[in-house]
Amino acid sequence: MNTLHPPSDNPAEQRVFLNDRGTPLTRFGVRYLLRKYVDMAAGEETTLAEKSIHPHSLRHTTAIHLLKAGVDIATISQWLGHSGLNVTMRYARADIDMKRQALEQVFPDVMSSAKDQTIIAYDGGMLGWLRRL
Repeated sequence: MNTLHPPSDNPAEQRVFLNDRGTPLTRFGVRYLLRKYVDMAAGEETTLAEKSIHPHSLRHTTAIHLLKAGVDIATISQWLGHSGLNVTMRYARADIDMKRQALEQVFPDVMSSAKDQTIIAYDGGMLGWLRRL
């Protein structure tokens, strides 16, 4: 039992993630566990070995999924503990699916012809690029 972090009867003070010694999981512990399981998964999915996956990847992925699910940016910002909405707005700018949806609303005639096509390099100007999204 760790005397630095004795268990509390107050649910708001109880730790959710504990290590194998029963003490609060640190950022180093999270990094260790993530690396351990990414390495294990890379044995079956070899592309994982080429990726740089770290604890912040989990925060970013969670924020993107929350945005896609329709959670408002202010709630996501508070949940992630960001200092302001501008920090969280990076996630909104980062997701190509959300960009595609916005373009479909503004240019439905252009975007409807581009569905189920792959993105290729093309020197056909802006409309050509939009058609290939």
